Amino acid sequence: MRASGILMHITSLPSDYGIGTMGKAAYDFADFLAKAGQTYWQMLPIGPTSYGDSPYQSFSTHAGNPYFIDLDMLREDGLLKKSEYSRLDWSGDGEDINYAYIYKKRFKILYKAYERFKAAKPEDFDEFLNENENWISNYALFMAIKDENGGKPWSEWAEGLRRRDPSALWEFKCAHADEVEFWEFLQYKFFEQWRRLKEYANARGIRIIGDMPIYVAQDSAPVWVYPDLFELDGELMPTVVAGCPPDGFSPTGQLWGNPIYNWARHKETGYNWWIDRMKAACELYDVVRIDHFRGFAGYYTIPYGDATAEGGRWNKGVGAELFAHMEKALGKLPVIAEDLGFLDDDVKTLLEKCGYPGMKVLEFAFDENAESDYMPFRCEKNSVTYIGTHDNPTALGWAAEGDAAQIKRCAEYIGAGGVKDDCVWRLIRAAFATASDTVIIQMQDYLEKGAEGRMNVPSVLGGNWQWRAKKSDFSDSLAEKIDKITKIY
Repeated sequence: MRASGILMHITSLPSDYGIGTMGKAAYDFADFLAKAGQTYWQMLPIGPTSYGDSPYQSFSTHAGNPYFIDLDMLREDGLLKKSEYSRLDWSGDGEDINYAYIYKKRFKILYKAYERFKAAKPEDFDEFLNENENWISNYALFMAIKDENGGKPWSEWAEGLRRRDPSALWEFKCAHADEVEFWEFLQYKFFEQWRRLKEYANARGIRIIGDMPIYVAQDSAPVWVYPDLFELDGELMPTVVAGCPPDGFSPTGQLWGNPIYNWARHKETGYNWWIDRMKAACELYDVVRIDHFRGFAGYYTIPYGDATAEGGRWNKGVGAELFAHMEKALGKLPVIAEDLGFLDDDVKTLLEKCGYPGMKVLEFAFDENAESDYMPFRCEKNSVTYIGTHDNPTALGWAAEGDAAQIKRCAEYIGAGGVKDDCVWRLIRAAFATASDTVIIQMQDYLEKGAEGRMNVPSVLGGNWQWRAKKSDFSDSLAEKIDKITKIY
């Protein structure tokens, strides 16, 4: 089935309270997608973010981001008073997200809601905890200990807590029962609001594409709880970390810092951790985009402590065996494989074995290599075409600031005379005109945003993930324009 969608993270939705949430603006966006004739709403990872605010560095593989819990909905539930949050300066609607301010203020407001919640807990709260026992108690305990330690990573906690000594954990949990339950409450409200939003979107014919990072953060509950599943030394510190070698994004490579999986141990356990993770993702989303899919064919490791990724090396990946185990347990997986980066024969073979659609990015198409797989006429049916992803400049930003020779070749291909010659919509049309079954366009491109709309610059810490749309951006006229080009193709 040919279909199209829009890439728009929840954080980027309009909001009066500093950051996009699962409130009214999310429902309005689902209506906008339906009006625009779209089938998919693609998001970035929705887990709780850690230092640097990247959705690809999360404290959990299962938990949802508390920032996305809508405050107005908590008020409707009788858990907040409007005056408790509406009078705060949240930096204004349509301005960039101020994560430092939100971190300082949001949790205080959410704790007020928890204090009212615990006075009269709903009957299904315990049921929710029981259904999610495989992760939520460890996650809530992890976050409570982290808070008590001023946000320090678990590697710097007291020895008993760091090594998960049962008596130390029990003693902490008894002494901080409310703090632990607060983090459980946040997940209860997150998933309550998420389910409502997803049901609303699905009822309007909109399917959610979620994003699963291949790696987890070192400072996360999964690494703390299951250190044997990662390449850690006797002091529970990484021996090697993840990243990628020098490329077009960065001349010194990308040093992500995530711990590397102990694949031999995962195999011994029948890949149960991965099966559980994928099961949760498939329940959360309609389609799962696996980030850095090439890491399953071969992965790049960098010695822990190196300042750049230049001294790393390639290692053979787990391959199709992992996906065979997952599909045996869960059935055919609704997966999009993010197969960008250095693609060797092993990656192509793995993708062919699994049968998942890969990704085509038009901003990568117009280099000096005339044989580029990203050229629009080479985008095969079983693929998803983008102009750019969250790691790329917007279409207008790329046309204005990209390599002059590439932009010239692109302009000749799409019939544009220059940046001002309707280049964004010509690129959108070129994406729709490919043979790909699916096309996903960033919301910023439909809004013709320039550099100010870029979501992320890889290898740059700070200043990313901050863009937000305005309420006025989602006009009926834009929806009609998108619907028209969708119907044509």
